[in-house]
Amino acid sequence: MKYSWGILCFAIIAMSACKDDVLPKPKAMLRLEYPAGKEKVLETDHFVLRYNEMARLKSQSGTSFVLDYPLMRGSIFVNYKKVDGNLDKLLSDAQKLSYEHVVKADGIYEEPVVNRPNDVYGMYYEVKGDAASQSQFYVTDSTRHFVTGSLYFYAKPNYDSILPAAVYLQQDIRNIITSLRWKE
Repeated sequence: MKYSWGILCFAIIAMSACKDDVLPKPKAMLRLEYPAGKEKVLETDHFVLRYNEMARLKSQSGTSFVLDYPLMRGSIFVNYKKVDGNLDKLLSDAQKLSYEHVVKADGIYEEPVVNRPNDVYGMYYEVKGDAASQSQFYVTDSTRHFVTGSLYFYAKPNYDSILPAAVYLQQDIRNIITSLRWKE
C-alpha cells in the first residue's frame, strides 16, 4: 500500500508539472555595427578612386590590387584590363564570373552603373545566399579601360553570419564605383 501511494503521488506530480507549453526561441540576427570609415584616394596608372581607410591596400600592381578588411575577414579584389578590340570578351567573362555563383545563390540582383559625366558604365551584382562572393562588378569606358571587382570572405559562406559585413562592404564597393575616374 505504501508503494502504490508513492507511485500515485509521483504520477500526479509528474503530470501536473508538464502543463507549461514549450515555446521555441525566435530567430535572431547578429547586430554587428562597423564604424563609418573615412576615405583615402588610390591612384593607379589607369584610374583614380576613393576607398575606405579601414581597408588595407595589399598586392598592388599596375593592373590589380586587393583591399583587405581584417576586421570583417573579407577582401575586395580589383583588376584592370586594357580594352583593345576585346570589349565583348571582357564583358562576357565578367558576366560569366558573376553568374558562376548562381548554383549556391538564392538570387543575383543586377544594378546598372551609368555615370555619363565621368564616362563610367557597367554592372554591379549583389549575390544573396551562401555563395563564395557576395558582390561583383565591372565598369568600363567602352574604348580604353575595363575594371572588375569581387568581394570574398575568408570564411565558409554562411549568408546569415556574414550579412552585416557583406552589407557594409557592398556599400564600400558602390563608393568605389561612383568615385572612379579614368586617367587619360
